[in-house]
Amino acid sequence: MTPGPQGSDPRPEARDAQTVPEPSAADEPVPAPASGGPVAEPPAAAGPVPAPAAGEPAPAPAAGGPAPAVGGPADQRPAAAESAAEPPSASGPGERRLHPFTPLRRAWVPIAATVGVLAQQGDQAGRWVADLPALLRVAAVAGLIMVFGAYGFLSWWFTHYAITDTELRIRSGLLFRRTAHIRLDRLQAVDVTRPLLARLTGVASLRLDVIGTEEKDQLAFLGEKEAVALRAELLARAAGFAPEEAVSLGEAPERELLRVTPREIVVSLLLNLGVWALLVPGLTVPAVVWWLSSSPWAALVTVLPMLGAVWAGTAGRFLTEYDWRVAESPDGLRLDHGLLDRAHETVPPGRVQCVRIVEPLLWRRRGLVRVELKVAGSNNTVLIPVAAKDAAFAMIARVLPGVDLAALSYSGSPRTGSRWVVPVWWKGYALALSPEVFAARHGRLCLRTDIVPHAKVQSVRLTQGPWARARGVADVHVDTGANCTATARLRPEAEAATLLHAQAARSRTSRASARPDRWMT
Repeated sequence: MTPGPQGSDPRPEARDAQTVPEPSAADEPVPAPASGGPVAEPPAAAGPVPAPAAGEPAPAPAAGGPAPAVGGPADQRPAAAESAAEPPSASGPGERRLHPFTPLRRAWVPIAATVGVLAQQGDQAGRWVADLPALLRVAAVAGLIMVFGAYGFLSWWFTHYAITDTELRIRSGLLFRRTAHIRLDRLQAVDVTRPLLARLTGVASLRLDVIGTEEKDQLAFLGEKEAVALRAELLARAAGFAPEEAVSLGEAPERELLRVTPREIVVSLLLNLGVWALLVPGLTVPAVVWWLSSSPWAALVTVLPMLGAVWAGTAGRFLTEYDWRVAESPDGLRLDHGLLDRAHETVPPGRVQCVRIVEPLLWRRRGLVRVELKVAGSNNTVLIPVAAKDAAFAMIARVLPGVDLAALSYSGSPRTGSRWVVPVWWKGYALALSPEVFAARHGRLCLRTDIVPHAKVQSVRLTQGPWARARGVADVHVDTGANCTATARLRPEAEAATLLHAQAARSRTSRASARPDRWMT
């Protein structure tokens, strides 16, 4: 991937031109006005006005209107700092605890740390244990079990969560208290994950994607039925339903659109040259090191990182993408996948910033593609691991309404100038524009196409190094809010300058006419 919106050409001699479209309220928070400056009032929105989030002052009443009521839920809800100062054993009204299985799961954290320390000491730790009397060994093991069990129990006992009218509040910590206030109107996605051990014990973890945060908050663990019901309630609250109605709605219905079989996953891995590029060195390099050094330990040190990369690209990928299913529901596209760890993820409507279509060399003869995406504030990166091109295009039309990828017409980089700047590989660069999207293509062995809706463009940049300037070509970069950049490489200089301003204008007009992102539309 190319650098994000803040990236620029690191070469001192490069010449950058940047045009920033007008920001959209759906993607970025509105900055506060300067002191003393005029304040522009937003237009009135249809429907009830949500209550202010935790810690925010209540809005002033309109002139001549009734004063707001005092003592309502917004006044009773403590701020984050006030919640952190509460006694650690106090449980607020309506607060709930996690599943009783949680202490066993959390006890594994210090156990793993202890095992890691003992493994690092190696023979010395073995001598320490051998020098201890048998009774003292038993007492030490029993003491460690009690300490680890107490840690797991206390971390579970002092963790609570509650849902108010406007937020999900999670309190945790014994010595260092932490209170997370998650505004329901800022929820990006709510995913249910079921690791192998959790599936055996009937529990699940709830992961929350919130706009403007890098890390996910999670509730681990809840009962499976409780996790599904809480997910449905949170999504309904985020859509604007009343609390009583949100509880009774239940899980939104879904309709399966696509299913990738395990056989298709295996075939795609066998036809991927990247997998073989990892597998061949992973088997040959350690053997060569062993033959040259006559040391099995040197070969082992060499083989372990390579085996890890091979595992992640082959077996690990198969386990993650096993039984991949895509379903449509009112809260977005739902993705279910995984053999050992089952994941249930959601692609929220209107939040997709960029779509990438990947076509490895051996896949093209079979008409197969992989679809990846970038969602603002979410870690979901794969929409379809492998599928026929027609099925993939139909699925992309679900996340980018009104986009017809089959109708895009690509124009390649000019031969004059381009072949001197990027020999051979210049033939892989192409650009296509439509009223809805900006599409840039690159690559020859593995063809990649980045598709960015005009309404999601945050900035447009033109870069041109001295060699490209001498040959009369330039690059145009289109940046989005999800750290994704689509680059139209090696365009004629005059065309690149025109494209820079035209794309900025398209982004402004598309943002003005874009539909608001909303759950359960």
